Amino acid sequence: MSDFVMNYSDTDIDSDEELQEAFAKGLLKPGLNEEIEKVQKNYVNNVADLKAKLKEFELKLPWLETVDLVTTVAPMAPDIALQMQQTAQRRRNVVENTKGHKLYDPTQDPVLNEFKRENLLHRQAQAAVLDGIKRLKELNIPTRRPDDYFAEMAKSDEHMQKVRKSLMSKQAAQARTEKVRQLRDQKKIAKRVQIDSKLKQATDKKQMLEQLKRVRKGKSTDLDFLDDNKGKNTSKGNPNNAKGKRVNKKREMKDSKFGFGGKKKGSKSNTRESTNQMDGFNSSAKKKPFNFKTKNFKPNKKNVRPGKSKRKNAKR
Repeated sequence: MSDFVMNYSDTDIDSDEELQEAFAKGLLKPGLNEEIEKVQKNYVNNVADLKAKLKEFELKLPWLETVDLVTTVAPMAPDIALQMQQTAQRRRNVVENTKGHKLYDPTQDPVLNEFKRENLLHRQAQAAVLDGIKRLKELNIPTRRPDDYFAEMAKSDEHMQKVRKSLMSKQAAQARTEKVRQLRDQKKIAKRVQIDSKLKQATDKKQMLEQLKRVRKGKSTDLDFLDDNKGKNTSKGNPNNAKGKRVNKKREMKDSKFGFGGKKKGSKSNTRESTNQMDGFNSSAKKKPFNFKTKNFKPNKKNVRPGKSKRKNAKR
């Protein structure tokens, strides 16, 4: 080992192969140049010395300063005891069932498991309270606060006002968030209803066009779907349409001023119906003047207006 260390200090350079050879020969040991001796500790449980040391630094204070209590659990309430008894009986019945069928699941029992442990803690705290009140009464120490007891608050009114403002601001923020959420939900519902109505209109239109195509091709002669569509449109627009059509004064004024719109070009040209209509037309008769007041052809009448001289004499 020393030769190897001297060689290592002289060269200060060793390859991995040399180190592996030295480790294989047993020249390298834990602790580099020194071996570490393992010291075995002996643990002694000296109860007498421990108790003596405890008495040295133990504070001998009256019970009122420590208020320490070591008690057992208080007696169980009758109703809880009955539930525990019934549960134990059901568990025994499960174990004694010879057919192997599970009649009762103990994991779903509200009395056992966590409830049982909480009940033991509650009963132990109950016993400690009963013992502590008894000792306090023996020492003539009051255990109830008098009715006229007044204690100042640990925090000032200004601090409590800040706390109140903070709570109110949090409440307002929560209410605002809830309102925004409700508005967002309402928008989503309205958008969904609008999409559904558009889809329904598209399907109705598609069905009507298909029926109309069948009528054009001569496959069907039923035109009742047009009347149904008109009825849907009138009932869908305004619920007051059943009672009477609503009058739009602004629309009436525009119609009276500008007309009803529509096609203007070629409106006075003849059509097949106007060409075939021969009412009031007679080629053999003498041409009659057209009376614009009655809109009808009338025969020529003699001018009944008096002459100029007669009219002057009539004025005299």
